[in-house]
Amino acid sequence: MTQAPKTRDPLDAVADLRLEQLQAEAQGLRERLNRFRLALGRHFVDKQPLIDLMTVAAVAQEPLLLVGPPGTAKSDLVVKFKDALAIEGTDYFEYLLTRFTEPSEVLGPIDINELRGGRYVRRERGKLPTARLVFLDEIFKASSAILNALLTVINERKFYQDGVPVPVRLKILFAATNEIPEHSELGALKDRFILKAACRSVQDTHFVELIDSGLESQTHRDLNQKPWAEGHTSLEDLLKAHRYLTLLMSRKEPKDRDLFFRDEVMREYRRVIRTLVREDEVFVSDRKLIKLYRLLRTRAWIVHGGSVEREDLQLLSYLGESREEIDLLEEKVPRLLGIT
Repeated sequence: MTQAPKTRDPLDAVADLRLEQLQAEAQGLRERLNRFRLALGRHFVDKQPLIDLMTVAAVAQEPLLLVGPPGTAKSDLVVKFKDALAIEGTDYFEYLLTRFTEPSEVLGPIDINELRGGRYVRRERGKLPTARLVFLDEIFKASSAILNALLTVINERKFYQDGVPVPVRLKILFAATNEIPEHSELGALKDRFILKAACRSVQDTHFVELIDSGLESQTHRDLNQKPWAEGHTSLEDLLKAHRYLTLLMSRKEPKDRDLFFRDEVMREYRRVIRTLVREDEVFVSDRKLIKLYRLLRTRAWIVHGGSVEREDLQLLSYLGESREEIDLLEEKVPRLLGIT
């Protein structure tokens, strides 16, 4: 008997959509993404800016690092974000990394049967290579072998099977750390996280609200309820939004910058970057400048649907390479932009 052909995953089919098809959907995509981020924000205390940032990073498919002490909702943000997108099964992978974590725990165990035949192949199903949304907690505590593999995954969206590069399905990467180490060997990985955001305690400013929200969240867990999974948008919507913006930015004539990044805003972007580099020695690589353009365009499209404006440049608040820089830029960038 001949086997029936495998049905193609609808999420993979998004990569074939044309600009004309997506333009007809663009407004609906925006509306659903905005309902999603605002609705999810109601299930946290004072975390809306972080949820907005997660949404921008997810659509742009750029990794995001959450930095903060234990108990400040880093993991909870990611898990509820995942639930609200209805991502489940092998499309999601999370792991708490330590210096004892082995590559097999993240990339998959070695296939013994293949090894007997002389091939070094991992059984990756249910591990990072088969997931579309990945959350790595305490990412900087991983071994050098895992860190090197992650660089390839982030840069090239692939990992190696028996010396052959194999694509991974990764689209969204969130990572968390209690602190950002200063070790030079971690510099390359830190630079891949263009956006690094502080996840802070809110008890000083929202004491009663925090208790009420925490008790409600615990009740939902005990009753196995997920009221934040309201179905406003989906992973498919995020992938379509990414495809749409990528196709827009790929056009040669007219240039994307001419249409969506006015000269006066570009000058302001350049001024703020130069100020941070000169006055505070913030490291901004050429790669960051390019990726920041895409992130700024993504934020502008999601939030107000138009060209990049001065308010969108607040993304530059998340360029810090250390906890001190993160705290500094969170205060300084809005001041430089004249935004209070």
